[in-house]
Amino acid sequence: MSSTVGISLSLSRITGRRSLQAFNLNRHRLSSATMSTSMTTKSHDLQDKLQFLHNFSACDVSDALLKLQKLPSGQVARAGHLADIAPFASFSFTRSEHANTQKVIAPASTLKLVPKAAVPEEKPATENTVPKGSHWVDMTEAGTIVVIEQPPGQKCAAVGGIMAQRMKVRQVAGCVVGGRVRDFAELTDSGLAIYAQGRSTVGTNAESVVYARNVPVSITGVSVVPGDIVFLDPDEGAVVIPQQLLDETISLMPTLVAADDKVKEAVVQGLTVAEAFKKFRG
Repeated sequence: MSSTVGISLSLSRITGRRSLQAFNLNRHRLSSATMSTSMTTKSHDLQDKLQFLHNFSACDVSDALLKLQKLPSGQVARAGHLADIAPFASFSFTRSEHANTQKVIAPASTLKLVPKAAVPEEKPATENTVPKGSHWVDMTEAGTIVVIEQPPGQKCAAVGGIMAQRMKVRQVAGCVVGGRVRDFAELTDSGLAIYAQGRSTVGTNAESVVYARNVPVSITGVSVVPGDIVFLDPDEGAVVIPQQLLDETISLMPTLVAADDKVKEAVVQGLTVAEAFKKFRG
């Protein structure tokens, strides 16, 4: 083989390799762009669904979940309702003046507290831990409602004024505490939607420590998984929509609400409740 031919073949091979590399790079860029577009579309799709939910009440959500959730025989239906969880806000504010009096609907992020004197030996996965020297509130995620499981019966607060202000800075949408909160005036001043079972004057460290973040938690007996949709309604309370039932819930609620509106109208016109139910609810 002549040197000229050898050089030509080598150049051809190099050019071919570069062409292949360029093709693979472009394909990777296209794949990344497609994935990014898909994620953006999904995000917009979720926001549209959350916005649609604002047309309904927490009661409407539970009515739909009551029909959609399949429970083992003998288990009492909770329909997503977080019993005894109420908004902690100053009722001197009107609806238009303060965020705490508005409906807040967003995906859940979670935090699990455990008794200080009984920390489980089994450690959570690394991605679910709060590293030593860090604070859980500095890891909260924008656009989520932070759902905190506090051990039953504790008298200390899981969230106070400093935590509320930090979550607000981090653009958290709201917070649900399956336990107690403190610094009532500061919670209200934060403008953050905060729901809880009760109050305390005592800080968290008296009884609790953080065990894990973004793991399944239980709030008044209802399981909440990160990504579930939390629906905070200042008039009716708090309810959680399992993420796998979101689309079905959205599809079913308008039908149920329309039927109930007909029932109410018929009752006002003199029909008995039994007759109205039979006619419009079936």
